[in-house]
Amino acid sequence: MMDWDRLRVFHEVANAGSLTHAGEHLGLSQSAVSRQISTLEDSLGTPLFHRHARGLVLTEQGELLYQTVHEVFAKLAMTESLITESRTRPSGELRVTTTVAFGSLWLVPRIHEFTELYPEISLNLILSDQLLDLGMRDADCAIRLEWPQQPDLIQSRIITFSNHIYAAPSYVERHGKPETPEDLDNHKLIAFGTASKPPVPDINWLLKLGVTGKSPRQPLLQINNVFGMYRAALAGIGIVTLPEYMAETRNLVRLLPDHASRPIDAYFVYSSELRRSKRVAVFRDFLVSKLTEARV
Repeated sequence: MMDWDRLRVFHEVANAGSLTHAGEHLGLSQSAVSRQISTLEDSLGTPLFHRHARGLVLTEQGELLYQTVHEVFAKLAMTESLITESRTRPSGELRVTTTVAFGSLWLVPRIHEFTELYPEISLNLILSDQLLDLGMRDADCAIRLEWPQQPDLIQSRIITFSNHIYAAPSYVERHGKPETPEDLDNHKLIAFGTASKPPVPDINWLLKLGVTGKSPRQPLLQINNVFGMYRAALAGIGIVTLPEYMAETRNLVRLLPDHASRPIDAYFVYSSELRRSKRVAVFRDFLVSKLTEARV
């Protein structure tokens, strides 16, 4: 039977990649941490870390143990949180992940209302265009722009929106408005770059709008982040397609209003193990109410 204290030390060292940093977090000396790791390795009969001048790297056996220990500790932390939460108002940390664009431009300006309603909840926003693993508790819940593939997740559609065509007033003053899709051939276009997976399918539909019998238009600028595309459009660099929630009231002019992307669904997603969490429930209800109110 593996010792729980040693597994806790192992988990912290694996996360920190350093005996010193792990010891600081655990309140132990570096030598005490080193002894715990050595004893655990001796009991298992295999090294768990490669020792390098730059720090510690898990061995293959260490990686296998870490995955299991990480899952166990995550489940224990979640269970403790749910037990405590069941006796009180919603409280504790709630880690929410969503895209950089949605989080920065729609969610963050409204967060103060949620924190005023539920001051006992400590909100931790993780803005990333990469999908975090909710099953491994990288976050508690997520707002995603694609249907989740993991079978152990609960998801509900919270809003449907479209991308429209926009430019800054300064751009329109210099270059005029395109009156037809074909006019886009003579304009400067901003597109999503190919270096990253796009957050929604066919994100660069503007490059093909009105194009027949030839290759898509070449953009003036490519950026692998929708928030960056928004900032570039705001600076007057060119024409861009953006979600409604980013552009309608933020000093951009909508162009070719008869043309839009296909509808895009946004989902609220969380682990099935959190189905009874009051924190998740009140945050989901808050999102739905604000999205309905804003008619995104």
